[in-house]
Amino acid sequence: MEWAVLGLFIMFLIVTYIVVQGTRAALAWRKAAAEGDVKVIRDIVEDSLGAWRSMKRPKEVPAEVWRGIQSMQIVEVDAEVVRVSCQAEGDFRLLNGRWVETANPLHEAMAVTVKGLDMLLYELSHYKPGRVQIDVYMTMREADRATERVCILSTTATRENARQIDWEEWTPAQIVEALSGRYRMDDLGQPLPIQVEAPKRTEAEHVGTPAPPSKR
Repeated sequence: MEWAVLGLFIMFLIVTYIVVQGTRAALAWRKAAAEGDVKVIRDIVEDSLGAWRSMKRPKEVPAEVWRGIQSMQIVEVDAEVVRVSCQAEGDFRLLNGRWVETANPLHEAMAVTVKGLDMLLYELSHYKPGRVQIDVYMTMREADRATERVCILSTTATRENARQIDWEEWTPAQIVEALSGRYRMDDLGQPLPIQVEAPKRTEAEHVGTPAPPSKR
């Protein structure tokens, strides 16, 4: 009986130690992010993007939107801003021997943008960016030109802007318009390439900080 009690007590001490260490690590990361440590912030964002790539698609999120979310890559990070790029290709189905567009790439880009903004603004652990920018790319194929990857939608949301959005009731198109998302369309409603600014390369990343506690 005594050995069983001793074993339980030792197990309790081990679990308590793990919890305390995890809490201390989380607090250290939250403090470093709040102080603008860009390396810490980049690692936090990378950790979250990695977790989302390996996560099973939520039932309420369409498959094509989740593919876009899982394609997100960091473009730029600083103390207040997270900028990512992702992909949206639209969808075609073979109907009666003809390929028919069933999902417009721009409409898909808007849906991916809205979901990505929601996740990056509210679901990052230990860090809450003041501004998020999402640039959505698609593959453009033309008979007389090489295949290229072009940006078709760029949207920026500040935390203040986000508070004015009805994320549950508004459509992706309404949210993108409210946030002044940039895009172009031809006469048939197909997306055209847009220019986006080059990322800054001035990140002053700090070294010697342990990896962030994982949410996986």
